[in-house]
Amino acid sequence: MDPVSGVDALSSALPSSLRAEPAPAGGGPAFASSITGAIDELRGLQSQSDALKVAAVTGDLDDIHSAMIASTRAAVTLELVAAVRNKGVDAFNEIMRMQA
Repeated sequence: MDPVSGVDALSSALPSSLRAEPAPAGGGPAFASSITGAIDELRGLQSQSDALKVAAVTGDLDDIHSAMIASTRAAVTLELVAAVRNKGVDAFNEIMRMQA
């Protein structure tokens, strides 16, 4: 496996809203829409996880693995979105510290 195909395989595991796409000429809206899309996808994953948890507790779920997988996906996506947000805030703070 060459290094590029390894990166492609990893990028397919990311939420669709965080995958690399060509930036528009302005540069700003792509980042904002990526973060908004990631948050929307996170909400969807969390609601799916919550629904499966309720089904597991009430005994309506036959496959507990699906509940665990959904819960883990939601947790990992939350950590990823929080890390991207933190890096963005750090970058903003670093830019604000620069002298003109």
